[in-house]
Amino acid sequence: MKRDRVLIVDDDPDIRNVLELYLEKEGFDILSAAGGIEAVNLLDSYRPDLIILDVMMPGLDGYDTCQAIREKTDAPILFLSAKEDDFDKILGLRIGGDDYITKPFSPGVLMARVKAHLRRNRITINKKEQLAERNIIQYPGLSIDLDSCIVRVNENPISLPAKEYQLLCLLSKNVEKVYSVEQLFQLIWGENSLGDNRTVMVHISNLRKKIEPDPTKPMYILTVRGIGYKFNGYIE
Repeated sequence: MKRDRVLIVDDDPDIRNVLELYLEKEGFDILSAAGGIEAVNLLDSYRPDLIILDVMMPGLDGYDTCQAIREKTDAPILFLSAKEDDFDKILGLRIGGDDYITKPFSPGVLMARVKAHLRRNRITINKKEQLAERNIIQYPGLSIDLDSCIVRVNENPISLPAKEYQLLCLLSKNVEKVYSVEQLFQLIWGENSLGDNRTVMVHISNLRKKIEPDPTKPMYILTVRGIGYKFNGYIE
């Protein structure tokens, strides 16, 4: 059975040694880094299942390291810090962290949180793999079954005209890619728009009314001002 990999990032060797001791005792594979740059470089060859990250480090601090790590992996990140202010905790969670544990910490509590995040992450990965096998695109409150062409909003199936469905599929399969109105018209209608932008805009507006919780403040299909539209890939 594959052992979970944990990357420890802390400039304090004593902290690293304590964490390694407890994690190895629990059966984890361990790799440690003394700083943020070293940790980010390790990600190219070492794919951790979870990262324990100190906040106050010289050079690249924990927050900047977290943002750099997020560009390479979605593995859970547990911040470990002597900072106890709510602002620091909120900042850590907002930029991509999954938990925030203050020093001094209880090894037992830390191990319990590590296992909980690994368990939750495995469930998420398994669910994504199952959805991929079933050819389903899913976001909070919205699912698109590409095999049966069924769209559900909050688990309730909705009816979409062909062009609206095609627009939704194109955008949702290419998250964060910005399409101009002209590109959408050509890809969906199969011809040049010849300056007729209203067709796409009307279809996007109608689609938003059917899938968005608040069409005036869309969370799925976003307008990129002066350019076109994209599907939001960061919905939580």
